[in-house]
Amino acid sequence: MAVDLDAALMEILACPCPAHAQLRSGTAADPDADALTCTACGRSFPVTDGIPVLLLHEALPGTGPDADSGGGGG
Repeated sequence: MAVDLDAALMEILACPCPAHAQLRSGTAADPDADALTCTACGRSFPVTDGIPVLLLHEALPGTGPDADSGGGGG
């Protein structure tokens, strides 16, 4: 099932990494996944019961150019 969040909310949500890039619905491997993916670092954040979990230590690793720029969850 694809993530279905309010468009206004999607405009203000951003990756918690230092780059603070916008998020898009789904993952690179599965566009219909219940996740939000950073457009800069590529990290994917789960969406549980309609609530985005924007914690770096909960994210799946990214592959973008900013993927290693200061994570540090935990």
